[in-house]
Amino acid sequence: MLKYTIQRVLFMLLTLFIIIGMCFMLIRLLPPATLDPTDIHWETIEARREAMGYNKPLLVQFGIFLRDVFTKWDWGVSDKLYVGREVFSIFAEKMPATIIVNLYSIILSIPIGILLGIFAALKKNTWIDHTISTLTMVVISVPSFVYAFVIQYIFSYKLGWLPFVMESGTDYFTWKMFISMLPAVMSLSFGVIAGFARTTRAELTEVLTSEFMLLARTKGLTKAQATIRHALKNCMVVILPSIFGQFIGIMSGSLIIEKIFSIPGVGQLYIKSINAPDYPMFIMNTAFYTTIGLVASIVVDISYGLIDPRIRMGSKK
Repeated sequence: MLKYTIQRVLFMLLTLFIIIGMCFMLIRLLPPATLDPTDIHWETIEARREAMGYNKPLLVQFGIFLRDVFTKWDWGVSDKLYVGREVFSIFAEKMPATIIVNLYSIILSIPIGILLGIFAALKKNTWIDHTISTLTMVVISVPSFVYAFVIQYIFSYKLGWLPFVMESGTDYFTWKMFISMLPAVMSLSFGVIAGFARTTRAELTEVLTSEFMLLARTKGLTKAQATIRHALKNCMVVILPSIFGQFIGIMSGSLIIEKIFSIPGVGQLYIKSINAPDYPMFIMNTAFYTTIGLVASIVVDISYGLIDPRIRMGSKK
């Protein structure tokens, strides 16, 4: 497992390096964002561009960029969205909103999804199972932004129960702020609930028909006891890695959902950096999203071996 983990981390770093390098080269091939000479930060940005080697060959620019990131954690300054401000400081300000909204979404989604999956498996081949399975497939097939528009129309426009967009401010743990985040949380939750319901139902259905479950029943355990003590424990080998992946993925947020509900998070910042265009901000966000995706993949793979010692990732036997 240690050897496998080291290999995966090294491959992750190589992949991250290649993706950032490609994005950096393509961005620097474009003309720099036009600056306003009357802006008070104009001279500062020009000086930073000169220090980052904008007039030098691309490979030299990339080397300067890597040196600044690894030695000073300097991702540059924003030259369009937040003129003259450090890119990383802006990114850090936007991160809490993304984490809070997605954390609420996962806390709501995981228990509901798992319970629906358990219920469907226990009622296998009944109308309840068919209904849950059909709804699960439908919900998974629909993008989250569609649910966003439906929720806004029903709960915000028709019923007036929820606001259309998230409240401004940084006090994320008040009741008023939670209510304003609820439409976004609900929009993000549908797909996660359906995903966990489908996974739990598939795994539990297979386990319930296995031989060791028959042995447990013949020893005198009731169906509920056998399911809780044995079946669910075996299902967790597949379900828990998915939960770990979801918790790591909460930082990535949702680009479209944040835009629809005016959530001041990193997702909306990413879209704005593309539209501006703000190249330093774009590179910072690209590196972040790439890292989150790669780390989530590694954690999910490694967690299989940690949860079930019989699994040895990367073993030849």
